[in-house]
Amino acid sequence: MWKGNLTCKHSSFIIIFFLILCSANSVVKASFEEEEDKVDVKRSDFPDGFLFGAATSSYQIEGAHLEDGKGLSNWDFFCRIKGSIANGDSGDIAEDHYHRYMEDIEILHSLGVNAYRFSISWSRVLPRGKFGGVNQAGILFYNKIIDNLLVRGIEPFVTIHHFDYPQELEDRYGGWLSPRMQEEYVHFAEICFQSYGDRVRYWCTINEPNLFSEFAYERGTYPPSHCSPPFGNCSAGNSDVEPLIAAHNMLLAHAKAVKLYRERFKSKQSGVVGIVVHSFMYKPLTDDKWDKEAADRALAFNMAWILDPLVFGDYPPEMRRYHGSELPKFASEERMLLRDSIDFIGINHYGTLYAKDCIYSSCICNDSSCNKGSDRAIRGFVYTTAERDGVPIGEPTGMPRFFVVPRGMEEIVDYAKKRYLDKPMFVTENGYSSPQNQVDDYHHDVERIYYLESYLAFLARAIRNGADVRGYFIWTLMDDFEWSNGYSIRFGIYHVDPHTLNRTPKLSASWFRNFLSNCSINHVESCNAISLMNKDVPMPQSE
Repeated sequence: MWKGNLTCKHSSFIIIFFLILCSANSVVKASFEEEEDKVDVKRSDFPDGFLFGAATSSYQIEGAHLEDGKGLSNWDFFCRIKGSIANGDSGDIAEDHYHRYMEDIEILHSLGVNAYRFSISWSRVLPRGKFGGVNQAGILFYNKIIDNLLVRGIEPFVTIHHFDYPQELEDRYGGWLSPRMQEEYVHFAEICFQSYGDRVRYWCTINEPNLFSEFAYERGTYPPSHCSPPFGNCSAGNSDVEPLIAAHNMLLAHAKAVKLYRERFKSKQSGVVGIVVHSFMYKPLTDDKWDKEAADRALAFNMAWILDPLVFGDYPPEMRRYHGSELPKFASEERMLLRDSIDFIGINHYGTLYAKDCIYSSCICNDSSCNKGSDRAIRGFVYTTAERDGVPIGEPTGMPRFFVVPRGMEEIVDYAKKRYLDKPMFVTENGYSSPQNQVDDYHHDVERIYYLESYLAFLARAIRNGADVRGYFIWTLMDDFEWSNGYSIRFGIYHVDPHTLNRTPKLSASWFRNFLSNCSINHVESCNAISLMNKDVPMPQSE
């Protein structure tokens, strides 16, 4: 049985397969304004000690949804509501990582990564939250993952909460709309610190509180599916207010967990704790000064919404200016608790959008890449789109609002560097979703390689220009359950057969392995397999 290792025999086959298919494929030209050149990015372009890894999350890959004492999660419940998930999919089995974790760890080891970002299932460790006991089978499962990673020289990079939590907390409290969820989260975090902190040095408290608040409480596409017009037609919710309340509770939960860690665990465990934000880059739709302000405002209402309180102790002034009483206020002691409560920033970056002002001009959503409600305070009175005069901002992907704009990686990192006073950063997710009509994705995923290579090149330039970025994680190791999209969207560098669940490396897995071996496009002869691409792409130069 194949175990996922990329041997020379496999590599030779992949080279031949790649060259044959490449001859039948036209070169896709990058749509950028600057001078084009070939990307040549190597691992050695990054600092010593830089972490390179892959990222996953518990519900998206584990399966075993009710095995060994695991409780029902909010996603287990949501997936059973007809029409919630594409094709009626669920994470009941997912990639069966719960039973195949050793195979997946061997895959990671064969790639040559030195870090692995994964999350801990809240409902597997605490099936009923504080209303029940600790599930020792759940504790053991993650102990085995952590120990087997460390034996192979792979650093565990652990996310405590990645969208999934016990359904009982939703039933009792209303989930993140209740302040009581803060103490539930701190209890969960404490169990994680106690159980794994002697071996885990990197902790992410919460994954993308900005995105989860939007999708769960504004657009209604994540559980508990709350929304109101014009954002959607849900059975409950207030899209103008609830996202702000949910994010407020997550921010305070984070700060309380960090205080606990620093007071009780840091002196012995010497770890660092950060948070992860979803971060589009935004560019003005026109040269109009209002659109330029709109782009700045979009960044504030997206990234700074979460990070400003955790660095400076309060919401961004841009949000205070346009929100009224619906934006919660922090008490003085809460501001002290929040201020400087992150050791690092985790950035999940996939693409760049245009931003148009909706204060001094009308905004009508008339293309597939825009969202409704742009003329409301919850969206900062900003219309965001991937099209200008019918022309996309970059090559499309499988996600409607994720377009390939490599320079955006450098720009979002530079924004965070300047706004947050050189706070250390990790790119905790960056990856490519194949268009659903791209039938060769299972093996010949050259578009994904182009994406990863070019985004890494701009990340390397940001670092050369002074950004304190300390790691990069591909999203994702293998095709997985992509939330409301089910299995219809594919981000993985490994294909997972939907029937057998066998893992098969795509061409991008060979590319990543060679990259980690310090191969580059212009030095193919030094690689065991391929290095890659013949695409024209703007070559970042040091500034």
